[in-house]
Amino acid sequence: MKLILRILLTALAVVILSYVLPSVSTDSFLTAVIVAVVLGLLNFLVKPLIVILTLPVTILTFGIFLLFINAIIILLADYFIEGFSVGNIWWAILFSLLLSLLQSLLFSMLKEDKKA
Repeated sequence: MKLILRILLTALAVVILSYVLPSVSTDSFLTAVIVAVVLGLLNFLVKPLIVILTLPVTILTFGIFLLFINAIIILLADYFIEGFSVGNIWWAILFSLLLSLLQSLLFSMLKEDKKA
């Protein structure tokens, strides 16, 4: 149940960012849900391989290159999903940063109070 809620909250964040950022667009909420699922799969399957292959560059740049890796993942989602588009790598970096911020805000609402 939490997984579905997290996907829906990520889709909501994608829709919000598509309204805020002029170079990012989604056709519908269903497209945003598909974007959320595909981003999750790409982050799970492809991102670890890219991080391992680019580890020397990431170390040399003190981790800043990870922003470009996140942008590449978003551009891959743009390539695979019809109805979702991101202008260029700079918009993808900004989208990535804002998506992470919005996800952390929205996911913080999911946390339950644990009573000891």
